[in-house]
Amino acid sequence: QVQLVESGGGLVQAGGSLRLSCAASGRVGAMGWYRQGPGNQRTLVAGITSGGSTNYADSVKGRFTISRDNAKNTVYLQMNSLSPEDTALYYCNAQFWGINYWGQGTQVTVSS
Repeated sequence: QVQLVESGGGLVQAGGSLRLSCAASGRVGAMGWYRQGPGNQRTLVAGITSGGSTNYADSVKGRFTISRDNAKNTVYLQMNSLSPEDTALYYCNAQFWGINYWGQGTQVTVSS
């Protein structure tokens, strides 16, 4: 069983930045961040493999950067130029032996 603990969400003004962190309780494979806004489905924001290959949703390319520290089993999401459309509950995801694990979610609210 893998536990994921997220941190770093909060309230920020449009144009501001936030950095999310997610620490896994042990070694995992690919990791990523998803988000779910009110009335919307959970969608991928960014993903990163254990080797460091990344992918992003088109809506965040050039603004968000995902990275990881394998020694700490931690993934980060640096979010810049935030807009109200980025307001959502952000979930950390990790894959291990074909099983998806999820964090509890951290709220990001961007005011206009």
